[in-house]
Amino acid sequence: MLSQVGTRTPLGKENPTSNQIRFWRADRATLGVFTPKAAALFVATGIGLYYYFQHEKQKLLEQKQKKLESRTVGRAHVGGPFTLTSHEDKPFSDKDLLGKWNFEYGNIFQSVFISVDPARDTVLQMKRYLSDFHPRIIGLRGDYATIKNVCKAYRVYFSTPPDADPKGDYLVDHSIYVYLMDPKGQFVEAFGQSTTSEEVVERVKKEIAEYEQETGRKV
Repeated sequence: MLSQVGTRTPLGKENPTSNQIRFWRADRATLGVFTPKAAALFVATGIGLYYYFQHEKQKLLEQKQKKLESRTVGRAHVGGPFTLTSHEDKPFSDKDLLGKWNFEYGNIFQSVFISVDPARDTVLQMKRYLSDFHPRIIGLRGDYATIKNVCKAYRVYFSTPPDADPKGDYLVDHSIYVYLMDPKGQFVEAFGQSTTSEEVVERVKKEIAEYEQETGRKV
């Protein structure tokens, strides 16, 4: 009867009718999912999943770091610190190039023109010369020893004699490679005379895309 199913007598005094037994078993079945063993298994599974995903996350971070490091392995050591003077007669160093993509062509770093003829290229002369170029280009100069060190760091060849006469009639030869440097100041690629503009654009786009993907920031 329904009254028998819905009524429980105190423990020790129950009359285990078939209805009461079925009720008791149904109650235990309902409570079974909340047993200490099930709860422990649930917690253990949660902890296991947490550490699994943490492990996988760490693996991805390590793979990303290795890929980033592999981009620098085998690269030529091009570049280094320098401090020169701009065509505006202001100090300019390698730190002013950080955070930007840079092109170097013998005399040019991104939008920077570095003279390899310190005897004749005064601040005023450079200012006049750069007036024929894009206004963003910054002209840089220094004494012979400083320019020589900068060229050595960036592997730029130049033939200016150390004792050149500012009024002398001499020719200056220099490297014809274009270097691509990343925003960290690291060497990426060297483009020669046989490289087409299309190849340069394609490579630059590829390097920028990979850099942004690896660092998570745009420059």
